[in-house]
Amino acid sequence: MSNSYFPRWRQVNPDASGGVVQPDERLSWPQNVAMGAQHVVAMFGSTILAPLLMGFDPNVAILMSGIGTLIFFLFVGGRVPSYLGSSFAFIGGVIAVTGYAGGGANANIGVALGAIIVCGLVYTLIGLVVWLLNARSANGSDWIDAWMPPVVTGSIVAVIGLNLAPIAAKGAMGGSTFEAIMALITVLCVGGVAVYTRGVTQRLLILVGLILACVIYAILANGFGLGKPMDFSGIAGAAWFGLPTFSSPVFEVGAMSVIVPVAIILVAENLGHIKAVSAMTGQNLDKYLGRAFVGDGVATMVSGSVGGTGVTTYAENIGVMTVTRIYSSIVFVVAAFIAIFLGFSPKFGALIQLIPGPVLGGMSIVVFGLIAIAGARIWVVNQVDFSDNRNLIVAAVTLVLGAGNFSLELGAFRLDGIGTATFGAIILYALLRQSKRG
Repeated sequence: MSNSYFPRWRQVNPDASGGVVQPDERLSWPQNVAMGAQHVVAMFGSTILAPLLMGFDPNVAILMSGIGTLIFFLFVGGRVPSYLGSSFAFIGGVIAVTGYAGGGANANIGVALGAIIVCGLVYTLIGLVVWLLNARSANGSDWIDAWMPPVVTGSIVAVIGLNLAPIAAKGAMGGSTFEAIMALITVLCVGGVAVYTRGVTQRLLILVGLILACVIYAILANGFGLGKPMDFSGIAGAAWFGLPTFSSPVFEVGAMSVIVPVAIILVAENLGHIKAVSAMTGQNLDKYLGRAFVGDGVATMVSGSVGGTGVTTYAENIGVMTVTRIYSSIVFVVAAFIAIFLGFSPKFGALIQLIPGPVLGGMSIVVFGLIAIAGARIWVVNQVDFSDNRNLIVAAVTLVLGAGNFSLELGAFRLDGIGTATFGAIILYALLRQSKRG
């Protein structure tokens, strides 16, 4: 099996295997579909929010997240469980080059798309170098580990969750006391499912918690008039199938100079993902780093070519895997096809609009928090020594830069909080490492 390109995915019963399902194993097909749906639920909040912030079509983003996930799956040979969704690392650059101020479609989307494609190309070239070095030597990716060891990758993964925390908090607080309380009820729904249920229900905690929270919201708002009622008319009036709004890229050097550096952030995100999954599964997945980078880079180019956002391996889905301990890569193929279907369905867009803001805010608190904890898990599993002042300073500075959304503008070049935290962690670690050697 190890000599074949794809695993054979032996079916297992998680209740009889200690609750852990490895990437080369699978559940029964009904369970695969249920788990795939949960991963779609976990990613769609961020995957839709990112294009909305940039003026992109959310349905295109959902569609390309599914296609991108399949591209990634093919390049890694189904060996690395991952879902590719809209990357928040592009938001600052896209807004800077397009001048988008919110409210509807982005009129200058083309220049952003061209830059996203070139960014994906640079990312792909980095991946090809790593892939080639890994093919020649088992230690071909050591140079990446030297620049981005666990203290750096763990900090970057944690920062993504912390940087998104204000978005979650703002969505959770809403505009009234009822909405804030409803967001906390959503958190309790997910927590209650996670702690007090067993078996399949527990593994579907995100999906079950979301449905339960929506039911409670409907009872309180529609039944007792405590909040804005859920309006189901939009779903009934929406078509089942329809094309999203595709857009064409325009290539401008100025836009490229702002957005192409995001490739470094994507490398760090993907590296952190590989490290996190390796830690969770107990398998060394470093040999797939180059293939993972190429898969993500190609997916980003394909997405940008039709009007989609740049994509990245999603930490939200790491959070789901952390809780469920189901790492089967087949689950992500199922999730991808569900997303592709939803991308062509206006009814899905109407369904997204139906979910109350406080419920999404509460879900964001849980999922974004799980991202931050996934970063901390990298530290714990790799036994990062925080008695070493070098590690302590790198992690401390990185977390504050990202959580505080520290941004830099150098002419046309701009980095948001995640960008400065990413580059800051890599550069600071390198400087302190050299200082220690000296």
